[in-house]
Amino acid sequence: MSAGRTLVIMVAAIVIVTFLLISNSLIKEMAAQERERMNIWARATQQLAKAGVDSDIEFLLAIIAQNNSIPVMISDADGNISEFRNYSLPDKTDSDKSLFYELSEGNKQFLQKRLDKVRGKHSLADLAEHNDHIIRVDLYDGNSQYIYYEDSTLLMGLSMYPYIQIAIMLVLAVILYLAVVNTKRAEQNRVWVGLSKETAHQLGTPISSLMAWVEYLQAAGVEPEVTSELDKDVRRLSTIADRFSKIGSQPDMQLEYLNETVRGSLEYMQSRVSSRVSIRLHLSDDDHGVKISRSLFEWVMENLTKNAVDAMQGEGSIDITTGSDKSGAWIEVADTGKGIARKNFKTVFKPGYTTKKRGWGLGLTLVKRIVEDYHGGRIYIKDSELGRGTTFRIEFPVFK
Repeated sequence: MSAGRTLVIMVAAIVIVTFLLISNSLIKEMAAQERERMNIWARATQQLAKAGVDSDIEFLLAIIAQNNSIPVMISDADGNISEFRNYSLPDKTDSDKSLFYELSEGNKQFLQKRLDKVRGKHSLADLAEHNDHIIRVDLYDGNSQYIYYEDSTLLMGLSMYPYIQIAIMLVLAVILYLAVVNTKRAEQNRVWVGLSKETAHQLGTPISSLMAWVEYLQAAGVEPEVTSELDKDVRRLSTIADRFSKIGSQPDMQLEYLNETVRGSLEYMQSRVSSRVSIRLHLSDDDHGVKISRSLFEWVMENLTKNAVDAMQGEGSIDITTGSDKSGAWIEVADTGKGIARKNFKTVFKPGYTTKKRGWGLGLTLVKRIVEDYHGGRIYIKDSELGRGTTFRIEFPVFK
C-alpha cells in the first residue's frame, strides 16, 4: 500500500472517529435532558396524586401535558399498567386514549410486552434502583407507582444518524473510488489499444519487405532449407502483427477443438526452445469444442510456454494437459522452474510484474486479458512451490 493511500485512510479514520465522539457526546447530553424532563414529569405526577383542594392542579397538568414526545407508562411494582402516553399503537382506533383499561386487547398486549421485556422476572421496585428509565413515585397513602419511559423518536433517530451518515459516506467513497479506478482503467485500455495498433502498423512495412526478400532469395536459388526457415519466421512476424491489430476490437470467434489447437500452437515453439527443455503433451481423449480466436489463443500458449522456459532458465520440462468437466474445458501448463510465492499468485498478472532483468512484465497481463476479457474464460495459478515449479490453469466454457 502506497504512503499516500495510507495517509488518506488514516485521515478518514480520524475524521470518522471524531465525528462519532462528537455525535455520542451530543446524544448523551440529550439523553440526560430527557431524563431530567421525566424527573420533572414524575414529580408533577406525584404532586398531582397528593394534591389537595387548594393545590394548583392546572400547573401540574400543564407540566404533564408538555410531554408529547417521550413514550411513558405508569404502573405498579408488579408491572400492571394504568396509564401511558406517546406510544404508536398497532390498533389506531385507540390513538386518542391514555388509560390502559380503555384499550383493545391487542394494544394492551403490545404495551404489556414492552414493559415485561424490560422488567423480566424482577419487580419495578428492584429495577428502579439502577435503571435510569424507571422512576419511582411515592403516593400519599404509602403506596408507590413506577414510571417507565423510553427514548423519544428524535433521540433514537439521532443515535442512528451518525452511523447512517457514515454508511452513506462509505458508499459514496466506494462509488468515487470505483469511478476513479474505472476511469484509470479505461485510460490504460486506450493507451494499450493505441500502442498495440501502432505496433501492428509499424511492423507492416518491414514485414512486407521481408516477404519480398524471401521470394527473391527463393528465385535466386538459395538453399530451400534456409528460405523455408526464413519464410516461417517472416510469416510468424505477420501473425504477431495481426494479433496486435486485434487488441481493442472484438476478435472473430470460431469453433475450434482444444487438443488440435493446443498442438498447433506449440509447433513453432517446439523447434525454437532449447534442446534441454522437454515439452510434453497430455491430451484428453474427449476433444471438446471451444469458441476462440485461434491466433489470440496461440499467443496465450506461446506466452505461457516462454514464461515456463524462462522460469526454468532453459532446462527442465513443461507438461501441457487438457481436459474437461461440467463447467467447461481446461488446459494446464506445468513447469519445473523456480516457482512463485503464494503471495504473488495474483500479482503476477498485473502490468509491470517481472522477475527477469529484461522485459516489461506485460506477458501474463496480456494472457489474462485475452483469456478473460475476450474469451470469457479464467486463468489462474493452480499450484506453485518454490524450487519445484508452477502450474497455470486456463478454463473455457464448452461450446454447446
